[in-house]
Amino acid sequence: MTELSAPFAPDWVSPPGETILDLIEERGWTQVELAKRLGYTEKHISQLINGKVPLTDDAALRLERVLGSSAGFWLAREAKYREHSARLEAERMYENSVQWLNELPIKELIANGAIPKIRNDVKNRLNLVDACLRFFGVASPEEWRNYYGGMQVAFRRSRAEQSDIGAISAWLRLGELQAEKLDGPKYDKTRFESTLKVIRGLTRESPEIFEPQLRKLLSEAGVIFVLVPSIPRAHVSGVARWLSPTRPMIQLSLYGKTNDKFWFTLFHEAAHILLHANTKEEKKSVFLDDPNTSHTDNPQEHEANQWSGDWLIPSCYASSLGSLRSKTAVETFAQEIGIHPGIVVGRLQHDGVIDPSWMNELKTSFRFKQETNA
Repeated sequence: MTELSAPFAPDWVSPPGETILDLIEERGWTQVELAKRLGYTEKHISQLINGKVPLTDDAALRLERVLGSSAGFWLAREAKYREHSARLEAERMYENSVQWLNELPIKELIANGAIPKIRNDVKNRLNLVDACLRFFGVASPEEWRNYYGGMQVAFRRSRAEQSDIGAISAWLRLGELQAEKLDGPKYDKTRFESTLKVIRGLTRESPEIFEPQLRKLLSEAGVIFVLVPSIPRAHVSGVARWLSPTRPMIQLSLYGKTNDKFWFTLFHEAAHILLHANTKEEKKSVFLDDPNTSHTDNPQEHEANQWSGDWLIPSCYASSLGSLRSKTAVETFAQEIGIHPGIVVGRLQHDGVIDPSWMNELKTSFRFKQETNA
């Protein structure tokens, strides 16, 4: 990808008054004479020429009659002047905000195509600020801090390292942008529960088979599902959140995911939607999860972990896990309960039945197309 340099953007702006001055000089008129011809006071003409007052529709029509050129020309000239003036003022404000870029994962956003590949140097930093504001959909770094920084109160973290708001907000925003392109029915809890039973049966399939079915099934139940490339500094591989009272979303990355972690995380996020969204306040929560977390004090995380584990391997089969000491036994057991053997291996490792280095060849590593640029 070719790096972009900053486009030409002069730090000066010419008001319509300069064109007015050129035209009256050609005619040999003074500003006093122009004021009389237009029917304005000398003070108003001076302010108009110096850009101190806006060029109105009435002024455009008068200029059309007195100096020529259409009213549309004068109004367009005024609009360009005001727009450029606003941009210059914004840039002056941005100059005090370039430090904001240090809070953001610029490299990852460029790699994901979320912002243009602009060279990160002094000359181009204002353009990077503008690109990041467009990406987040906010007017200024202050609004970003108010919106995404304010979102921290809703974060339900599974590990202490989840404190890099720039990285977390970037990953969440990537999911929001995907979700904006999707449509579907309102959330139906009963259908969602039934759908999860069907999805459990997809764990034995390859990604090429289960991924489109997974998206379709969840969408029909009113749950948005998106895969977003990981941002390491975020320390988040899964999130459950509600974009609106009727639009829950599950967002996953595939960073270092084998199929046992993928499916556990998916059902873990599903548990948050089913169990922890009974009130308006609960629906404001943003559950930031990492299946690699060894410990959490959050009771909702414990509940989601338990629910996910039991959904994949129902508790009635738990007593059989201690006897699974060979690949053949694991594969037979997985076949009997209808899940992928890699999930059984992950459970055995987690419970300490086998060493973390055992039977990993029964697992499958995932990498969907969505993460090829990560």
